Amino acid sequence: MSSHYHQQFMNTPMYAYDVPSAGLESIDDGLYRSLSPTSQVAYQNDRQAVWPNAGYQSNGAGYLEQHQMGYPPQSGILEQQPTFGVIPNETDNASSQISTGSSSYSSTPRNSKFVVAAAAAAAAANAPLSHKPLQLNNPRDFTSAPSRTVYLGNIPPNLEVRELLDHVRSGVVEDVRILREKMCAFISFLDESSALLFHSDAILKRLNIGGRDIKVGWGKPTPIDPVVTAAVSNDGATRNVYIGRLNTDRDLAPQFGADPRDLIATEEKLRADLDFYGEIESVKIIVEKGIAFVHFSSIFSAIKVVSSLATVNPYYSNKKIFYGKDRCAFVTKTQQHNAAQFLGLQPGMEHLVQYTDRDFISNTLLQQSAAAAAIATAAGGANNLGNRTIYLGNLPKDVKIEEICNAVRGGLLQSIKLLTDRHVCFVTFIDPTAAAQLYAMTSLHGLTIHNKRCKIGWGKHSGALSNALALAVSHGASRNIYLGNIDFKADSERDVPVFTEQNLRKLFEEYGEVEQINFLPERSCCFVNFTNISNAILAIDKIKSNEQFKDLKINFGKDRCGNVPRQYR
Repeated sequence: MSSHYHQQFMNTPMYAYDVPSAGLESIDDGLYRSLSPTSQVAYQNDRQAVWPNAGYQSNGAGYLEQHQMGYPPQSGILEQQPTFGVIPNETDNASSQISTGSSSYSSTPRNSKFVVAAAAAAAAANAPLSHKPLQLNNPRDFTSAPSRTVYLGNIPPNLEVRELLDHVRSGVVEDVRILREKMCAFISFLDESSALLFHSDAILKRLNIGGRDIKVGWGKPTPIDPVVTAAVSNDGATRNVYIGRLNTDRDLAPQFGADPRDLIATEEKLRADLDFYGEIESVKIIVEKGIAFVHFSSIFSAIKVVSSLATVNPYYSNKKIFYGKDRCAFVTKTQQHNAAQFLGLQPGMEHLVQYTDRDFISNTLLQQSAAAAAIATAAGGANNLGNRTIYLGNLPKDVKIEEICNAVRGGLLQSIKLLTDRHVCFVTFIDPTAAAQLYAMTSLHGLTIHNKRCKIGWGKHSGALSNALALAVSHGASRNIYLGNIDFKADSERDVPVFTEQNLRKLFEEYGEVEQINFLPERSCCFVNFTNISNAILAIDKIKSNEQFKDLKINFGKDRCGNVPRQYR
């Protein structure tokens, strides 16, 4: 699938700018400046060089050379639709979106040719990535990145590095540059595979920062500084500097080898001492361990700190100073889940993915992104890219939302809404990949509830997942709440038992609609499933202060909708 993966599946134009700029070099720091897409200079050069295929220039997609950032599209060129590995004539015959007065969804195509397209996309997702070198004249070869630098345009004017990197979870970042006057930023990774994963993920999920739709493109290929290369190879250098033996608490200082006579290490002090070396992205102090992690905006800045801080500043002469792990390189739970499904790992084994080679995970996730893009756009057009909402119609009249959740598989749910009067349901996943997977599998194999075959389609576009919710999910949040350490026997002897379905529903429905409550007396626990993950997050925060739950173990449980579909087992 990835061999056909093309950046043109983005709905809005994507511009690829030189990570430098249009050749204007800064006198003070030697860094390149980047021209705005609307800059007059960008139109002065009449040479047009679009990568990978000039035939796609009407969409503004491609890799543009210097002075071509925002070159006006030529008229008279028919816009070509992306195929994502699906045979063009199959894509052309795919069903168009259907809108009604009462709902907005893309119905299941009656044309059997779409099933072929869906099957091709699903099958291609399981094909191994090619490792052939990138052919710049081949518009469908997207198995390699043309650069390790990703361009982001239309960023908020006051965007900070930390806020930007909160959206990056694809690999080790070498350098970040934000050009606020040009409303753009460049993120350079250590390798092309990490850049390609972030690039494809940002397009598929329609990266949105501060309410702005971000333009995604490629920066100019540049070599890594030899100093950085050597430090990464020899010492595992990253942007993250680890500092140990800090006096974060005078009473605890002796426990971790710190001098209690030292000044207390605070974020303000660390920033003041280390700001000299370069822009600081974030500072995290773990008081009970006497350690701190300081992320810089570049690896080069971190190298300077590790190599000279102890000798330059006496305060750090007896401290442990080395490199920590880049927070952008952590494999999130969602990524673990997606990769585990693709690799055929059984439920509960997702954690094994984090021990897998990072490049292998990147390739796996890239194939999934490519397949998801193909499936979403083949049925709903380019505007459907990144949609996380699936429409289910022709449901049985007496169907319960619990029964729908029992049938839906493939990914964590953000929400599920059943409209009983219309016998339809809208299922919104956390990840668009999961939505595309459900759509493809049900299109091929069907979805049956109460012996009645349901209709499958796309719901109204869900939009991008909020960063706050994405962060919560990465820390284990789900719509399922686990209550453990329950003494059911003692509870049953009370005048008014607490842990009954009726009572728990009454308590938890204060925070939102409850889909199911499942009791496991033999394990002294129960699970409360909400129809919306936001309600579960609110509930778990509130009930911890409830006296009736003070002795319980409370955490997020596993969403059963995230289990591997039966067809994949």
